[in-house]
Amino acid sequence: MVSRWIAGEPFSHEFTKSPTHQFSRILLVRLRRIGDVVLTTPAVRALRERYPDAHISYLVEPLAAPVVQRNPHLDEVIVAAAPDAPRRLWKDVALGLELRRRRFDLTIDFHGGPRSSWFTWVSRARARIGYEVAGRSWLYTIRVGRPRVLRARHTVENQWDLLEPLGIPRPRPETHPTELLSEGGAAGAVDCWLRQQNIDAGERLVLVHVGARIHFRRWPAEHFANAVAGIALADARARFAVIAGPDEDTAHLVVRTARDRLPPDRRAAVLDPRSWTLDELHALADRAALYIGADTGPLHVAGTTSVPIVGLYGPTLPETWAPWRAAGRVTIPLQIHGLPCRPCDQRVCEPGDFRCLTRIEPRQVVEAAIKCLGS
Repeated sequence: MVSRWIAGEPFSHEFTKSPTHQFSRILLVRLRRIGDVVLTTPAVRALRERYPDAHISYLVEPLAAPVVQRNPHLDEVIVAAAPDAPRRLWKDVALGLELRRRRFDLTIDFHGGPRSSWFTWVSRARARIGYEVAGRSWLYTIRVGRPRVLRARHTVENQWDLLEPLGIPRPRPETHPTELLSEGGAAGAVDCWLRQQNIDAGERLVLVHVGARIHFRRWPAEHFANAVAGIALADARARFAVIAGPDEDTAHLVVRTARDRLPPDRRAAVLDPRSWTLDELHALADRAALYIGADTGPLHVAGTTSVPIVGLYGPTLPETWAPWRAAGRVTIPLQIHGLPCRPCDQRVCEPGDFRCLTRIEPRQVVEAAIKCLGS
């Protein structure tokens, strides 16, 4: 039986009558980016609350696997091959056969892409929930309507549409925040590094993420350097950990440029860049006085902690992609209003100059940062 569900409308289905006893093996699917997976963790908690005795598995790609590997509401994390892995097609086929062997009775596709919808279908779960997507809806037994236009509605709310057919009430960040438990050794490694840098209780660690895998999320390196220098001049207590992805040299460029803009006695405030694991990044954010960065995965990792956040939003909207966490945790989104091309699908920049990001000025970041550090 195939059912169509429209979010917010009454729904009648046999398994909603006694949902706490109906499913024993549940598979969740969310491929691709770190931030996307972080923002599914409220739903993971809600599913565990609804099905306390079920075996819940999560299918994810390697890059984002650390986000859920220690999630207390999951029984198992299944890691698919990376999108660019050699012989990925054959690995996907083997994994699909393994999913079918597991005999899941509920699969939820939080992604909706071709690969994730295929994994959902091949699991052969009797209930397969996914978005109504042209050309792939037949792969699901329950289809959830999703408007094609980009809406100013939070991603967690959008994903929750997939849980409403199960009778699960709407979430609040106070009760269902995003979650990430880092590996125990990560906190020790970060504490050791802080001691080596002579950062004590009288100083403020500012974590600045300057990288982005796609150009649409990259605030210019020179802007970052100017912002770091401006904050360093305004707050003598600030020390800066500048970070980027493992394959990016942006952090070194920002550090060099920021130091050039500072007097000699303040240059040491901008620490030498180094690489961090995702678990270490989480522990670092947990100890920081401020996080600054564009709308990328690390921002949402930081959002699982209480650190104040200054977020830079270009093609995306903070109404959709702000950190999902309880009120009272400081989050300042910076964005350019009035651009007819914003938000966009991040395939082609119509003006060609990425003005949605480049027009955010360093002074705006400095002002927001000083406000956070003074609170």
